Amino acid sequence: MAAALRGSLVTLAKGLSVVRLQPLCVRSLSVTSSQNVSESPPARADSTFKVTMLPGDGVGPELMTAVKEVFKAADIPVEFEEFHLSEVQNMASEEKLEEVLSSMKNNRVAIKGKIHTPMEYKGELTSYEMRLRRKLDLFANVVHVNSLPGYITRHNNLDLVIIREQTEGEYSSLEHESVSGVVECLKIITREKSRRIAKFAFDYATKKGRSKVTAVHKANIMKLGDGLFLQSCAEVAELYPKIKYENIIIDNCCMQLVQNPYQFDVLVMPNLYGNIIDNLAAGLVGGAGVVPGESFSAEYAVFETGARHPFAQAVGRNIANPTAMLLSASNMLRHLNLEYHSNMVSEAVKKVIKQGKVRTRDLGGYSTTGDFVRAVVDNLRHRTV
Repeated sequence: MAAALRGSLVTLAKGLSVVRLQPLCVRSLSVTSSQNVSESPPARADSTFKVTMLPGDGVGPELMTAVKEVFKAADIPVEFEEFHLSEVQNMASEEKLEEVLSSMKNNRVAIKGKIHTPMEYKGELTSYEMRLRRKLDLFANVVHVNSLPGYITRHNNLDLVIIREQTEGEYSSLEHESVSGVVECLKIITREKSRRIAKFAFDYATKKGRSKVTAVHKANIMKLGDGLFLQSCAEVAELYPKIKYENIIIDNCCMQLVQNPYQFDVLVMPNLYGNIIDNLAAGLVGGAGVVPGESFSAEYAVFETGARHPFAQAVGRNIANPTAMLLSASNMLRHLNLEYHSNMVSEAVKKVIKQGKVRTRDLGGYSTTGDFVRAVVDNLRHRTV
């Protein structure tokens, strides 16, 4: 069974590679149908999964505290290795980065907050956030934008997925001042990485039973760079005749998302466009505080909020919405094959939203972060009674 455990996380067809687990000790897991996992808790085993935790900046540490409190209340078999990496709090160095990378490579699974990148240029163009992604080759960012039952927005019952290539594009950190007052910023698009993210998107659609993939681009202006991305997507699409393929220009995509988001299913795009669309789509269902996200490489998985904001103005005020981070933690548990615990956490969080009695300020209420976490913990306790 130990061998079965290590091989149990093949996530998507051929395009998404395996992310293996790093248990503290061997444990047997049985994969149960999703219809039955919530009915009764599994027998308590003597194994704990190690997960790297990076609280990040802003309200990240407060959100991670919420995760730890909920995991403790639910008796979830996860042990966190916590590291503080921050460019704005003078807690970033090559030595610290290597410690974090070593932990993430050993554990293969991490949960992280936003590591804020200062706008001031201090001699290094590549942020620690980008360096983490590149060193782990976290090429695919996945944000599932899903309406929360009980919270009414302009567009309800939304269910769409944004897949973003996040190792090249406009965020390649290749800038220079060619002559005084003239700065050139290079956007890198490669066939290899464009085909890889396109295949990931089509594999995801196939695995999840989705019917359409839309490539987002600006090939009418950036004819070579975005043209190559679009061509790569079209070539990969031919390998998936059962999945409908379309493409749309980025500016029109933004307008269409606001007017009629129901026309979209899975969207795939280069780096900068994905950053913009992630945030726009999060706003459709309640904002940055409610949408989870995750990033994958061939070997590693990192779970984080879908719209990455440090929310620095809320630090210490006990007003941050922990929904997105708790749902990300739930997705992490599912990735670890802890299906029962994953459902337990997500159902407890969504029940708080649906009941509407405890709402943080971003959702129009007056409740604190602590109020929300206590409500989630109460739901967990009632569920296990």
